[in-house]
Amino acid sequence: MISVSKWIAGAVVVAFTSFAHADDTSADSRREDDSFLLLRDAVRQDDASKADFYAARLTNYSIPSYVDYYRLKSHLKDAAPAEIRNFFQRYQGQAIVDRLRNDWLLELGRKRDWATFDEQYPLFVLDDDTQVKCYALISRALKGQKVADDARALLTAPSVYGQPCADLIATLYQSGQFTTEDLYAQLRLSGEFNATGQARRIVALLDGPEKSAVQAVDLPTLAVAKGIGPSKVEHQIYIVALGRLAKTSIKLATLALNKATPKMTAQEQQQAWAAIALQSSYTLAPETSDYWKRTNSAPLSIDQIQWKTRIALRNGDWRQVENNIRAMPASLRNEPTWVYWLGRAIMARDGVTSQPTGEALQLFRSISDQSNYYGQLALEESGKLITIPPAGAPVTAAEIAPIAANPNFQRALKFFGMRLRFEGTREWNWGLRGLSEREHLAAAEYARQNNILDRMVNTSDRTRIQVDYTQRFPSPHNDVMHPATQTLGLDKAWVYGLIRQESRFIMDAQSHVGASGLMQVMPSTGRWVAKKIGLTDFAQDMLSDVRYNIMLGTNYLNMVLGNMDGNEVLATAAYNAGPGRLRTWRAALTKPMDSTIFIESIPYSETRTYVKNVMSNSTYYAALFEGRPQSLKARLGNVQPKGYTLQEEQETSFTPR
Repeated sequence: MISVSKWIAGAVVVAFTSFAHADDTSADSRREDDSFLLLRDAVRQDDASKADFYAARLTNYSIPSYVDYYRLKSHLKDAAPAEIRNFFQRYQGQAIVDRLRNDWLLELGRKRDWATFDEQYPLFVLDDDTQVKCYALISRALKGQKVADDARALLTAPSVYGQPCADLIATLYQSGQFTTEDLYAQLRLSGEFNATGQARRIVALLDGPEKSAVQAVDLPTLAVAKGIGPSKVEHQIYIVALGRLAKTSIKLATLALNKATPKMTAQEQQQAWAAIALQSSYTLAPETSDYWKRTNSAPLSIDQIQWKTRIALRNGDWRQVENNIRAMPASLRNEPTWVYWLGRAIMARDGVTSQPTGEALQLFRSISDQSNYYGQLALEESGKLITIPPAGAPVTAAEIAPIAANPNFQRALKFFGMRLRFEGTREWNWGLRGLSEREHLAAAEYARQNNILDRMVNTSDRTRIQVDYTQRFPSPHNDVMHPATQTLGLDKAWVYGLIRQESRFIMDAQSHVGASGLMQVMPSTGRWVAKKIGLTDFAQDMLSDVRYNIMLGTNYLNMVLGNMDGNEVLATAAYNAGPGRLRTWRAALTKPMDSTIFIESIPYSETRTYVKNVMSNSTYYAALFEGRPQSLKARLGNVQPKGYTLQEEQETSFTPR
């Protein structure tokens, strides 16, 4: 018989041994994770020897497919097709297979191995790479297929072209599918996107002066000073230079255009005015509408036609708004943005101020079931307020179990734990493919259980019939948020709406400019606010603490709100773009403006989208918190110039929608 004391001692030894083993295992796992991160970095740095070294240390890694992927990617140019096909077969069905297929398709296109490319391209599930799409169109064109329309629809952003799309343009031009007008349009687009290399390649195809093309983009003042050349391609280069010069001086650009006008055709003049008008639009200068009028019926780029429409909105020229939207390419015209504004333009044209009818009502109803900013506005135009749909039956443990057992979600959790959000998000989204709406809700709940709230929000956001708005619009850390907003008198729904857009509730979120935490507070801002509120021991790492992040973020938001006269729309924009820019944009107002129009014409695309989303989020949060229908239109209201008085407002007879 073993004595109690000896049994206890033995138990302690066994327990200690087991604990030590667990520690050893954990340490081994961390070392392997570190080696994996070094492998990933080596491949990104195109260091094949280092990649081989670290891959050799990961023979038993928990995610072998990624180790093999990085090993293959580091040698992809020299890899045998059989080796790549073996990878596809070994890890069939995994997200990383589609990633390697993407890489291989680019390599096959580069090598002009069209037979293998055509075999593999239909298997590329995501098909989300513009350069791969360009190669696919080249392959079709070489077989004699007509692809010019598809190419024009694809080639709208030179910043993502790379060599494949440049080759597509050359192929279509040399085969006669693209005309010189197509190349001129691409040249002007290169100027819009500051794409020097693309401009040079286009001019080379046209046998024009490549050096002049480079100067037009990079040194527009010098290019304009040299004057306009005699050939058509030199005229187009000059138009590019005028647009680039207008970024820094609208006045110099207009003076130069007026001087060159006698040497230009009517259409060239219109194209030049469009280039200047686009840059002037970003300044919201009052003369911008005159510049757009001079473009007449010139062909416009995607950005140009949208800004021509936004400036017409600001001027209340609803006839022009309607004409511009109807002239947009179908793919653009059918976006919720322009469906909504076409409906508004028709109402204004017909003198309708309340309930729309006919085409306008049809347009609003076509998007009113969408849970986005424009869907909400369209719903209200249709005569209904914004409500929270009733949730279905709660997700059960039995429904979550298969999600937890899914290897895609397991890999996602592993990557999230390593702070590899790109890889984690890819694996998570891959796991959602083919799931029912009910399974989406279960996956969202599984994300909540693992405190990955951004995935919960995004996953739940995908459902249309079965919905759970507590998943879509969570309100974590309310024990901190409620007293913070109550003390400052801030609308808690608005603050949560802002956080949902800023960080998706990722506590350790870091922006590319260094903003941190839930409310994405910049270190310099945090330090400034801390001083203002008497927090004397501020340290940058406080921004990663929930309590300090919310305290500093809400205080800063309250300061911005006060600076913007209590207007949430202006304060939201200022929180994203900075108060200085908002003062400039607000200074362009001469009288009160419908906030929907002000938001639509915010010069920064990122800020424009941000404000729409924050205000839309806030409306849903208010509906959740208050338990009653809400009006986004009432929340938006109107914006006023700084110092605008009630008497001045009455004198303008302004009536907000």
